[in-house]
Amino acid sequence: MTGWTHHRGLAVGLPRESIDTDQLIPARFMSVPRVQGYGPYLLHDMRRTEGGTLRADFPLNRHPTASVLVTRRNFGSGSSREAAVYALVDAGIRAVIAPTFGDIFSGNAVNNGLLPLTLPSAAVDALLTTLGTDTTEVAIDLAQGHLRLGPHLYEFALPEVWREKLLNGWDDIDLTVSRAEAIATFRAGRKMAAPWVWPNH
Repeated sequence: MTGWTHHRGLAVGLPRESIDTDQLIPARFMSVPRVQGYGPYLLHDMRRTEGGTLRADFPLNRHPTASVLVTRRNFGSGSSREAAVYALVDAGIRAVIAPTFGDIFSGNAVNNGLLPLTLPSAAVDALLTTLGTDTTEVAIDLAQGHLRLGPHLYEFALPEVWREKLLNGWDDIDLTVSRAEAIATFRAGRKMAAPWVWPNH
């Protein structure tokens, strides 16, 4: 996975609350091999009619090149399926902006290079008003914690571990490997301080 520092793209609004992981990718599509890509199944039942036709009025159908999604609170709630993040990433989404996120979803997002960007509800309302049914250019500076969308400029905070992962393109394993020297030093010191806890071979 490649890390990133800046992103410029188009933002689209999806003014709905509590979009859960079951809606992000319905369970019936999760048997598809990841190598085939999960993008076509993103929000499948919202985007399509019962007959499978794309709904012309759905935001992501009107603007398929959008790479930033602005939505309402409790995004990514529900089950812990990581495939929900795969669907967003495979569809070209690099960041989701919302007042709140599901905790497990947020962790899965960061581990796959997707930014779950939290802003106050009033700020999200302002962004959604600016977007309306159209798209607007958006710029995200991950290192500085700045977001610019149309006339709006916001600062945002991230847990430092999240920022490090996103900047470097790391998941939890990569993060642990990056601490290998510190882990080895701690292990050696612990072995000297408490040799009785180490098994004899």
